[in-house]
Amino acid sequence: MTPAWDAASERLLRELAPQVLGAVARRFRDFPSAEDAVQEALLAAFRQWPTEGVPDNPRGWLIRVASRRMTDIIRSEVARRERETAATPEEEPAMELPDEIEAAMDPNDTLILLFMCCHTALSASSAIALTLRAVGGLTTAEIANAFLVPEATMAQRISRAKQSIRVSRVPFREPTPQERGERLAAVLHVLYLIFNEGYASSVGAQLQRLDLAHEAIRLTRGIRALLPDDAEIAGLLALMLLTDARRTARTGADGELIPLDRQDRSLWDQAEIAEGAALLTLALSKGAVGLYQLQAAVAAVHDEALTAEATDWPQILALYELLQRVAPSPMVTLNHAIAVAMVQGPARGLEELRGLDSDERMRGHYRLDAVRGHLFERLGDLDQAIRHYRAAAARTTSLPEQRYLMSQAGRLEESRTGS
Repeated sequence: MTPAWDAASERLLRELAPQVLGAVARRFRDFPSAEDAVQEALLAAFRQWPTEGVPDNPRGWLIRVASRRMTDIIRSEVARRERETAATPEEEPAMELPDEIEAAMDPNDTLILLFMCCHTALSASSAIALTLRAVGGLTTAEIANAFLVPEATMAQRISRAKQSIRVSRVPFREPTPQERGERLAAVLHVLYLIFNEGYASSVGAQLQRLDLAHEAIRLTRGIRALLPDDAEIAGLLALMLLTDARRTARTGADGELIPLDRQDRSLWDQAEIAEGAALLTLALSKGAVGLYQLQAAVAAVHDEALTAEATDWPQILALYELLQRVAPSPMVTLNHAIAVAMVQGPARGLEELRGLDSDERMRGHYRLDAVRGHLFERLGDLDQAIRHYRAAAARTTSLPEQRYLMSQAGRLEESRTGS
């Protein structure tokens, strides 16, 4: 045992959780029970590791605890069937030892788990929600934020998804090429959401969760290795790399948020930008242009600008207009309004935002108020800007975002008082 427990230990648990779940689910062939067993193993780790130390083989430790729980579940189920049938006792299934399970782990277990959770037996939204929990390790609240729905609604959706997998007896195995094609859209959306939560955490004290962002990039690389000719996979990986390249410049010395237009661009990762740009060029050369390629193109325009003032906003506006046709969503509309404001002025941007007031998914969302605050500030209406910055700060569940928005309101109040 290593007598240490810190943030790195918690990140380790998050990293190991999908690997352990993949191994246990594959060997016991019961995903819902395996998910419950792994959750119990993680809780045991949270209780024991801080005082006893992190095991020398933490993955094996988690597999061992989860496997014991699975053994208990199977024995209980056998006993229940015996009582119900009052027949000759069934022979208990042979149990594999935890060490044997770990030794037999497939390096693609997490990828297989990803495709399995996106099974066609589930609705797209349920599959994505379940996968964000099982593979991404996101909390129900974080998943609800991603879907713009209440937490209770998301909890019910995840519960129904697990029950659907139990009833359908989805096998844990490498998907066939046809199955990959059927599930790919959902898988890519999951990875996109995992990356977004890692790059801009919606809940808690940290602006970024690098473990999630890096895991999303790793898994996307894995899927691209399976399907190297798919343009949208290349587009998604390009988007992640072009966005992640700005990671170091997004926070200050105290972890405070630094917006894009104030970042030190010399801190941007030029190797990631070069790789992302090359991937994007390759993806665009294949013909059909999709959601992730267009978003990657927007990220590339930002990354190419040596200064914020040099950003080609007319090109970004044209890309968002394409996005509105290809994959309309409230967030695309919000970003389109920002681009309109940068090209045609803040008044036109505010006009574009009015259409979102009737969208239930955006009503009360902090980003709508945050953008309005920014546009009213550019328009010179400080009272409205302060009001919207404060409203946004009250609605966000991210502490760095909250502090940034309150500082914006405070700065304008000082400016108004001074004038």
